[in-house]
Amino acid sequence: MKEKLTLSAVSQAFGEITLPGSKSLTNRALILASLSENTCRLHNLLDSDDTRYMRQALEKLGVKMRFSTDFKQAEIQGCGGHFVFSEPELFLGNAGTAMRFLTAVLCLNPKNAPVGNITLTGIERMQERPIGHLVDALRQAGADIHYLKNTNYPPLQIKNTGLKGGHLKIDGAISSQFLSALLMVTPLFQQDSCIEILGELVSKPYLTMTIKMMAQFGVKVHWEGQFIHIQGGQKYQSPADYFVEGDASSASYFLAAGALGGAVKVIGVGKESLQGDSQFAKVLEKMGAKITYGENFIQAEKNLQGRLQGVDLDLNAIPDAAMTLATLALFAQDECAIRNVANWRVKETDRLHAMAQELQKIGASVQEGADFLCVKPLAPSCFQDAEIATYDDHRIAMCFALTAFSGKDITLLNPNCVNKTFPTFFSEWAKICR
Repeated sequence: MKEKLTLSAVSQAFGEITLPGSKSLTNRALILASLSENTCRLHNLLDSDDTRYMRQALEKLGVKMRFSTDFKQAEIQGCGGHFVFSEPELFLGNAGTAMRFLTAVLCLNPKNAPVGNITLTGIERMQERPIGHLVDALRQAGADIHYLKNTNYPPLQIKNTGLKGGHLKIDGAISSQFLSALLMVTPLFQQDSCIEILGELVSKPYLTMTIKMMAQFGVKVHWEGQFIHIQGGQKYQSPADYFVEGDASSASYFLAAGALGGAVKVIGVGKESLQGDSQFAKVLEKMGAKITYGENFIQAEKNLQGRLQGVDLDLNAIPDAAMTLATLALFAQDECAIRNVANWRVKETDRLHAMAQELQKIGASVQEGADFLCVKPLAPSCFQDAEIATYDDHRIAMCFALTAFSGKDITLLNPNCVNKTFPTFFSEWAKICR
C-alpha cells in the first residue's frame, strides 16, 4: 500500500481511456437483480471497495451469485426480496449506496419469512453520515428500525417485519440515494404508494437513473413534480443480460485532462448515458473546450485559442463531477464558482472544507461558503509544491491528479483511497498524460 504518490509533471494529454463500470449503476444492478424473480447475467460490473461491500452483503443474505474471476461478470439468481438473516451484522465500510439501499430492502418480507434482526454498520465516517430522512420515510411504511448509537446515523438494527404502502413523505435535501432506496422497494408493497418529495431534490439525475433502471428490470413508476406514484404488487423481472455503463464521474478527470492538454476520448459513456455526471462535458463546453459525442464515447479537446474560461454554475445535479471543476479552475482565465453543493459536506468527508483547504496549499485563493466554492485561477509561476491530504476520499485524490499540469511537485497522501471506485486510476492516468 502506497502512503504517498508524487505526481509526475505533465503538459499534454492524448489518447483513449475505457472506463470501468459505474459504481452507482453496479450497486443498483446488484440490488435490482437480487429483488427480481428470475436470473440475470450482469456485464461490465465495477470491482472496487464499494461494490465489494455490496456483493458480499448480498451473498451473506442468501442471494445466489456466481462471478467471473475478475468480478466484472456475474450471474445472479433473484430472490424476490426474500433475504435470509443468517448473520447478525453486515459491515459496509464507507459504502454509502450499500448502506442506504440495504436499509430499505432489508425491511421487506414479501413471502412472510421468519422475522429476524440484522445490524448495518461501517467505519467511523459512515457513522457520521446522516440516514435519518430515509429511516423516517421507511417508518411511515411500517419499518422496524432502531438507531444503535446516535439518532439519524448508523449503525442501525433492522427487523424484516415488512412494509406497507400509502402516502410516504421524504426530504430530498440531503441525498437522492434516500429516495432511490425507498423507490426501489415500493413496487413490492402490496398496496399502491405515493412518495411526496419535500423540499428541493439534490442530485436529481441520480433519481432519473434509478427510475430508468427500474423500468429496464420490469417495473414502472410515474413521476410528476414533487410526487412519484407507484403501483403495488409488482414484480421485478431482470433482463437476461444487463450491461453496466462506464463510470461518468470518473470520466470527468480524463475529459478535463483533454480540455487542458490536447485530446482525450473516453469510451464507456455516450450521448444517451443514464448518468447525470456525463453532463460534465457540457461544463467543459461552456469553458471553451471542444466536445464530441458518440454512441459510446465522449471526447474533449483543448481550445487552441487560449485558456479555458471561468464559469459560475449551479452544479447541484452533478455534485461528484463538480469536484473536478474545483481543480480545473486553477488553470482557467477567470474565477470559477461552484454553487448549490451543500451535500458535499455529508459525503465521504466534508468535501467543501477539504477542497478549500487543499487548494490553498497549492497557492490558490478560495472562498468557501455554506453551499458553494469559488476558486481563482493561478498564474503558472504562482503554483506551489504541496502535500495534499485526501481524507480517505477517492474523489479528492482523483480530481487533484489535474494539478500535475502545474509543473510543481504535488504529492498525494493515501492515494490508495481510489480503490473505493477506481483501483487502476493512476495507471490509466499515466497512459494519457505526458
